[in-house]
Amino acid sequence: MANKSTPLELLAPAKNAETAIQAILCGADAVYMGASSHGARRAAANSVDSLRKVVDFAHQYDAKVYATVNTIIYDDELAEVERLITDLYHIGVDALIIQDMGILRMDIPPIELHASTQCDIRDVEKARFLSEVGFTRLVLARELSLQEISEIHAAVPASLEAFIHGALCVSYSGDCRASFMNNGRSANRGECAQICRLPYDLVDARGNVLKRDSHLLSLRDLNRSGSIAGMAEAGVSSFKIEGRLKDVAYVKNTVAAYSRLLDKFVEESGGKFVRQSAGRSRAGFSPSLDKTFNRGYTPYFLSGKAPAKGIASLGSPKAIGVKIGKVLTSSPKVITAELSAPLANGDGLGYFNKAGIFTGFRLNRVDGAKLYPATSQSIPPGTVLYRNKDKEFDDVISSSQPVRTIGVDMVLSLLPDSRVALEMSDNHGNAVTVTTELEKIDTAVTPQEAPRRRILDKLGGTLYHALKIVDLVGGYFIPASALAQLRRDAVEKLNAARKMTYSFGYRLTENMGAKYPKGPRLTIHDNVANRLAREFYLSHGVTDMTPAVEVKRPSGEVPVMNTRYCLRKELGRCLLTPAGKDWDTDLYLVSGNIRMRVEFDCKNCRMNLYHIPSGK
Repeated sequence: MANKSTPLELLAPAKNAETAIQAILCGADAVYMGASSHGARRAAANSVDSLRKVVDFAHQYDAKVYATVNTIIYDDELAEVERLITDLYHIGVDALIIQDMGILRMDIPPIELHASTQCDIRDVEKARFLSEVGFTRLVLARELSLQEISEIHAAVPASLEAFIHGALCVSYSGDCRASFMNNGRSANRGECAQICRLPYDLVDARGNVLKRDSHLLSLRDLNRSGSIAGMAEAGVSSFKIEGRLKDVAYVKNTVAAYSRLLDKFVEESGGKFVRQSAGRSRAGFSPSLDKTFNRGYTPYFLSGKAPAKGIASLGSPKAIGVKIGKVLTSSPKVITAELSAPLANGDGLGYFNKAGIFTGFRLNRVDGAKLYPATSQSIPPGTVLYRNKDKEFDDVISSSQPVRTIGVDMVLSLLPDSRVALEMSDNHGNAVTVTTELEKIDTAVTPQEAPRRRILDKLGGTLYHALKIVDLVGGYFIPASALAQLRRDAVEKLNAARKMTYSFGYRLTENMGAKYPKGPRLTIHDNVANRLAREFYLSHGVTDMTPAVEVKRPSGEVPVMNTRYCLRKELGRCLLTPAGKDWDTDLYLVSGNIRMRVEFDCKNCRMNLYHIPSGK
């Protein structure tokens, strides 16, 4: 018996229905969106009616819609969330992405559950436990290597989802309290203030400034476009693009780029892998990951260690873009430059100043090598210029009208009693046959195959495009109106068949005997915020629980970040090297009234940050 092909999914972010629909047209196999509340991006919430619109559109292509209900939930919100989940199930949402285990104790329909990256899935034990309690899919920590992903894949039946592109959290997701402890805005409640994007001074215990005004926690953006094959072979079946706050142009560009790469990989796999959804996408533009928002790219820890060229974007938390030229002369209002590509009015440029800080500006006008900035600039000759906004490219994306259609085969044949039949089938097992009865069928005076093919091929405005058309009618004449009606009837019936055969997944049975693998005691790292979550953990062997900081704010130093990223290594001062001995063991990050102690766990190659209360 031949091995079954593994379906692969390109999962796109969407802040609203328009973005979701464009993502699907550009080739996404699934989209994830915030529901009306309790999504980890509060600014990207959507009503149930908006989600219904996306569900109806997506399911035409067998594409899926996942709703993010992935914040922690307070006791007085449990009933509200229970009602929301029931509504999401009834409109056909395919799965919930969640982190709060209280949801598993709610009275809700059997909707499929995905364990969010906020669940902090970084090892086999945690993955196995979540799989045993009913999660169909696990969204892995971004920090995992291919080897670690492969080990989890071998240990659990759940499908694995991994980020392939977009912004990076410096902390393990779900294990970050920096925003809440410093200004009361909780990342685990969808209100992250992006503390990691601020400029910091790195200070030792004696007050010496070792690094000044640098974006020490701001990471580059993830780009694993060259690692699709390795990730798929390691067991990843869903490739996730980050960016539920990004605009529609960003989503269209990244989805189109990765859809092409995934199509190429699937084609070269010889049938081992297939795309999860149906249809062929034509984006209407040539995608380019370099031309869309990014802070510089990194594959992160996919190889098992930090890339040699670094992970952080120390000079700026903003988009840097691609090198476009070098300054020859500069006055406040005119810059002459040696350019590697032409620029356009409205382009965004930037450069790194002497302190290593990135400074951006917009072009009002371009005249060959002469650049006229919108704001006065003073840039030393020889400075490298970067283009971080390509207006012409953005305009092309914004004006493009992507199209996605599903290939169908058709067979036209004659039946007894002057009847004509048209069979229409897709390659996902759906087939319909429609017939019409004519008063009589006469022999044609002229050849009819080409005219009949043209009529049957007119599928514009439908979900379909014609692949193979088999005409078995021969030399008989069929009126064009009859053929056109057959085609319309077949399209209508195939639409209905595809809708009827759409396959939903459902929540798996919870193994009540599964024991929580981290022991009987939960800490603030576990984000327990309500009575149902406590009930869940009690039923799985936990006896002692410290509530989430959002429920009971702790005093004194509080651990706010646990990260695989290491400042010392990034700055060439690893404690395991001679250069690392030049700096004190205890270091501090300071930005305004924010002060955090940095602890280096060299045994595990991790870094921990602790919030220090003001006045300490």
